[in-house]
Amino acid sequence: MTERIPVLIVAGFLGSGKTTLLNHLLRNNRGTRIGVVVNDFGAVNIDAMLVAGQVDATVSLSNGCVCCAVDVSELDDLFTRLAQPRARIDVIVVEASGLAEPRNLIRMVIGSDNPRIRYGGLVEVVDAEQFPASRDRHPELATHLRLADLVVVNKADRVPGAELDRLRGEISEVVGQVPVYATTHGRIDPGLLFDEPLRETSTVAEQLSFDELLAEHDHDHADHRHLHDDYTTVSFTSERDLDPRRLVGFLEDPPTGLFRAKGIAAFGVAEERRKFVFHMVGRHLVFEPNSWRRGESRASSLVLIGAGLERETALERLRDTVHTAEDPLDPQAMLGIWRYTPH
Repeated sequence: MTERIPVLIVAGFLGSGKTTLLNHLLRNNRGTRIGVVVNDFGAVNIDAMLVAGQVDATVSLSNGCVCCAVDVSELDDLFTRLAQPRARIDVIVVEASGLAEPRNLIRMVIGSDNPRIRYGGLVEVVDAEQFPASRDRHPELATHLRLADLVVVNKADRVPGAELDRLRGEISEVVGQVPVYATTHGRIDPGLLFDEPLRETSTVAEQLSFDELLAEHDHDHADHRHLHDDYTTVSFTSERDLDPRRLVGFLEDPPTGLFRAKGIAAFGVAEERRKFVFHMVGRHLVFEPNSWRRGESRASSLVLIGAGLERETALERLRDTVHTAEDPLDPQAMLGIWRYTPH
């Protein structure tokens, strides 16, 4: 099955640090080919890019990334162009304008008929210093937070520790289980947001292995101080089939701090011999059936990615999704899976 290209939306109020975060991703992408969609090139000060204010313009950066400036109404056409195999794009990042309505962008991505893209999440960037005042002037910002799959509290170095803790607590009360990630200068590890591709000399595309996904990476530091949160990965493998109802229950009520989940699952259901590939970002979940041949392993492998994840709690809940009885489950147990399977 061809891996769909995640479309990640970065939103936030004017001056929150969206472009700074975008520039950080472009400089620290470790070989990922990023298609960036912005309203205006002028603020993206990366390499020697000197194009500003153009519409439907494309610039190829020296690190292999592609930047585009478009009107929002043309996004769907742009997704089609960026998702073409010859573009070799691994992830598309849309930087929304400071006044954009994130809900409309989410609907555009999820509702797209393009079979090569999928929703990669809404990252809402918050200015730790200015957000309380901005929220008072613009109450709709609280609504935007509730739509987020990940909240990045940027410029965390500009407020005292106690004030930062209080702000994170207030945001958590609004967003619930959604991870709240504190950082400065837009520093966020790309591995939290999207998978790094395997680059091979062969022309055959290869899926990112779980070992590669869990590899250790260096983290940015400034003035020898750790100024951004770490992200957490939790891997789980079961040689026994899973209970689809329990797995869907886990994903519908995920552990606090989970941003992404992906994996391959085999279910202990009568007459169901396929395995299922799934992706989850925030509250958006998709299962897709995959073929299984006799003799191949039916092991299920899952990876959870987030910030502030309680590893042992998550693993304990994942172990509970294993079907331990000897008799197979009734096919009705698959109803929850079909609810998240595209038709």
